[in-house]
Amino acid sequence: MTDPLDKATSKAPPTLGEGCLSRYDPDALSPEDGTEFEGAQQLWEQLKPEAQGDENSGSFDPK
Repeated sequence: MTDPLDKATSKAPPTLGEGCLSRYDPDALSPEDGTEFEGAQQLWEQLKPEAQGDENSGSFDPK
């Protein structure tokens, strides 16, 4: 580490695809990247719209 500008410790994970189809490589992600969120289902249940017939409700499934 002789370069003083090489002090940054965070780096983006590898990506797949190009342009608007670019996304993080799911095989390269780990819990250290913040990919685990055990409370996602409970949070979604709290935040999802109450009215299922509402056009803004969507059909998002966080699993």
